[in-house]
Order: sequence, then C-alpha cells, then structure tokens
Amino acid sequence: MRIDFHQSFPRLLLVLALAVASLTVTAPGVRAADGTTAGTASGLPVPRYVSLKSDRVNLREGPSKDHRTTWVFQRAGLPVEITAEAETWRRIRDSDGAEGWVLHSLLSGRRTALVAPWWKQGPLPLFNRPNQKGDLVAQLQPGVLATLKSCDGQWCRVIGQGFDGFMPQDKLWGVYPNERVE
Repeated sequence: MRIDFHQSFPRLLLVLALAVASLTVTAPGVRAADGTTAGTASGLPVPRYVSLKSDRVNLREGPSKDHRTTWVFQRAGLPVEITAEAETWRRIRDSDGAEGWVLHSLLSGRRTALVAPWWKQGPLPLFNRPNQKGDLVAQLQPGVLATLKSCDGQWCRVIGQGFDGFMPQDKLWGVYPNERVE
C-alpha cells in the first residue's frame, strides 16, 4: 500500500488539531480525594453545580461566540452542572441532559435545585425538620425551583416562593448524593 504524503498531510494536520483542541477543552486538572478535578481555568472542582445568573443564557455548541446557539435558557436561578472549562467558557449540563457551552459570567455560585424533575407520581412532601416524622409544611410539584440553604448529605433545607423546609437530598437535582452544602 502506498500513501501519498502530500495528499494525506492536510487531513493528518486537521485530525491532530482536533485532537489537541479536544484535549485543551477537556483536559483534567488535579484530581481531588473526592474524585473531582480542579478546573483548568478556575481551579474550582469539576464537575460542580452552579446556577444561571441571567434570564437569557445562550447554550452554544462550542466554547466561543463563533459557535452556533443550540438553546436559550430563560430562567435565572436554574441549576446546571459544570462538566468542563475552557478559558472563560464552561460546558454545562441541565436536568434534561442537554449539554453545551456558556460564558462563565452568565453563571452564579448560588446553589439552587429542582425538585425531582424525573418524578411522575405527583407532589413531594416538604417537612419542618430533616426527617419524615416532621410536620408536613408543603407539597412541592416536580420541577419546582428552590434555593439550597444547607444539605447534610441526606436532607436539604430548601426555600422558595411560599415554602421553607426539608426534603430528602435524593429528591433534588442540583446537589450530589452525600454532598454537604453549608
């Protein structure tokens, strides 16, 4: 088999450039004891949950404004998970699994959560203390947006419009299993 170097070289350069670009975007940082890595741009853990700062956030195919917008989020406070970093861009995932890139300035460190967006059996109970023997203070529909006040690894105190109470951590999207939030 004969390979014409002059015809193959441009293709080889393209393949190498794409490989290097993907390594730059997803290159892991220093691995922490909890299995996370430090982001190459921020030094913060990746993955991690944050929330959208603005009512209008463009989700892009790649980490620049030259990339096509694939979705526009229109809900400030929505929790998203940062899965990678590239300079001023963050790759995020939402509760539906949609992924793309957003400018870091459109994200907030404020922790929020969605009440069990996967839940199909109706409202979920919110208690006045972190156990199921507590008094019922509200019934929250799946998808309700809440601010995380604290989590002890099993229960989270959540607040929102017209509610304040405790919910099992495994019924929230926006906090990791066993994660502690102060």
